[in-house]
Amino acid sequence: MFGNLDTEQTLLVLKIAFLVLLYLFIWAVVRSVTRDLRSAPQESIVLSAKEANELRARYEPVVPTPAARLLVLESPTLSPGSTVEIREPTRLGRGGENAIRLDGDDFASTRHAMLEPRFDGLWVEDVGSTNGTFVNGARVTTARLLVAGDIIRIGKTDLQVEA
Repeated sequence: MFGNLDTEQTLLVLKIAFLVLLYLFIWAVVRSVTRDLRSAPQESIVLSAKEANELRARYEPVVPTPAARLLVLESPTLSPGSTVEIREPTRLGRGGENAIRLDGDDFASTRHAMLEPRFDGLWVEDVGSTNGTFVNGARVTTARLLVAGDIIRIGKTDLQVEA
């Protein structure tokens, strides 16, 4: 009977020791985390868009993007022989939200293509049109750099890159 009692007391002491060690471990983890949080800076830096642009302008040189000109060769909407200047990212299509609207072109999608002047030249990208965007007869599947003389076909509208 005494042997049985000693085993139960030993197991009880081991359980209590285990719980004490477990609580000490949890306390050490919480203390470590709170110490790390106290050492972090207390102020949060949140800038407004205006402040961010001012900082960006101070540290990043602004390289003006050259304007690209497109000559209208053929179009049911635009006047053939006229030129279109592209100075900023410009979307083309039949929808009212497009910068260059091709309302009379039944083969142009509502959101057809994006023209984007960059420092290295004019880029064209198809933005999910039904009939596709073509450069010199080849379908555009990813953004493509254009060079002078390239002919862009959007629906029934043909535009030639001048510069």
